[in-house]
Amino acid sequence: MRVLRALTVTAAACAAIGLSVPFAAANPVGGPPSGGNGGPSNVTVNPYSVHQGSSMQVSAAGCGHGGTVWSNGNFPQTNLSAGSIGFATVRIFNHASPGNHTLSVKCHDNSLVATHRFTILPGNGAQGGIGGSFGPSATETAIGASLVGVAALGAGAHVMRRRRPIRGRA
Repeated sequence: MRVLRALTVTAAACAAIGLSVPFAAANPVGGPPSGGNGGPSNVTVNPYSVHQGSSMQVSAAGCGHGGTVWSNGNFPQTNLSAGSIGFATVRIFNHASPGNHTLSVKCHDNSLVATHRFTILPGNGAQGGIGGSFGPSATETAIGASLVGVAALGAGAHVMRRRRPIRGRA
């Protein structure tokens, strides 16, 4: 009976921690407030070198209310998501000229523009799926750790029950 109670309390604690992770990630302690006045910063692209016709991920900090990303002649103007770090996925035109290029990022709530360089490679890239190229999110990691903890507690409870002598036997 005590094992069942301990297992129930542990499961409730793990569920509470797992459900609080998205809120903690949305409001980082000490982080910049959404929609800061500094304009876009820390602009990154992934991958840095991309084939014609392929997709590229762009991220920028400081655009709490979203923004836009563009590179004339290389991909159409695309919206940047809102949040402390905004993301946009852009598709490079099939006819974009290979070489080094620059993209621009502008926040909706600020007139400042940040730029970042990237390279377009000749030829069309593979149009495959995600295929394991992204790691697990913080939420997935928390849920996985919770499940491992609950499994360990269940295994411990099972071993403890098996070690108890049965009444009536010596």
